[in-house]
Amino acid sequence: MQPCEPREEPPDGSLHDPLIVVVQRHSLEDGPGIRSVVFFKGCPLRCVFCHNPEAQSPEAEVAYSAGRCIDCGECARACPRGAIDHELPGRIRRDLCARCGRCAEACPGGGLEVVGRRYAPEQLAGILLRDRAFYRHSGGGVTLSGGECTMYPDYLERLLRALKRNGIHVAVQTSGLFDYRLFEQKILPHLDLVYYDLKIADSDAHERLLGAPNHLILDNLRRLVASRAAAVRPTIPIVPGITATRRNLAAIVELLSASWRGQRLTPPLQPDGSGDVRMPGPAPAAPARDLHETGRGRGGAHHVRGDPRADAAAAHGSSPITVADTVPPGKAGGLTEASRSAERRDVCPVQP
Repeated sequence: MQPCEPREEPPDGSLHDPLIVVVQRHSLEDGPGIRSVVFFKGCPLRCVFCHNPEAQSPEAEVAYSAGRCIDCGECARACPRGAIDHELPGRIRRDLCARCGRCAEACPGGGLEVVGRRYAPEQLAGILLRDRAFYRHSGGGVTLSGGECTMYPDYLERLLRALKRNGIHVAVQTSGLFDYRLFEQKILPHLDLVYYDLKIADSDAHERLLGAPNHLILDNLRRLVASRAAAVRPTIPIVPGITATRRNLAAIVELLSASWRGQRLTPPLQPDGSGDVRMPGPAPAAPARDLHETGRGRGGAHHVRGDPRADAAAAHGSSPITVADTVPPGKAGGLTEASRSAERRDVCPVQP
């Protein structure tokens, strides 16, 4: 057998730079106007309802898509370790896989693909600036998402400086689990808008279902709102039986009211336009899917998030804090490009 060497990184990216899952252009669901969304790889949480499991690990991974596999056998012939088994649902024998990525390189149909690519900050900024005309005419910009983009404050600082030098509106989507000191020093000064996820109010349930307690998340939210350094939009994933319970949503409303004390906060709106604080819905039942199946907005999840009109006003610094309408599944914004196949079932790490 041939020796299996680690995958070579592109010469334009440092090994210390984070991996990018995908750059999604022309998004209409991740902030005001037309936007480019950058999905970073790596997340400190492990949500049981994760929309983007391929973005959890900071390492490169090989993802298998049954719908794209044409059973040609090229992957097996390319694998130097004999780790491809066509009898397995996920094709890859992880106990044998050396994570070199050769199977994905040989795959003609895209059934196997490497998730994660490195870009130098300046190179990524150049890609994002290609659409500046669309940002300018639509009131749009760039949204940084993940995964958890705030895991990489040094990288983000360089990227954001390059974007702001060109007058680009920048938003981030965050779980709130970050070092606030680093966030405040390196990221916050360059932001216009923050989408801040609040999933579960009870800290014990948060730790059990998401992998970490929420004390730091709530503390960071209070500090961020008090700073008034950027517009903040709370976002709530509506997952039937997990986050979408009356007790949880009522508790989140209380947390939001406490965080925005002295500032305007509009309660969640219903599809009929009423402003009563009650559970949005109903959301469709979650289909039975493997947790490794990708696709942000799948799994029956709605999102309660900022009114797009308020977000557009926030781009000009004139909007109050708002929690607004539910967004239908598949319209919550996310890995449309990275999750092209609804059949993806298995991912395994690739050597960096």
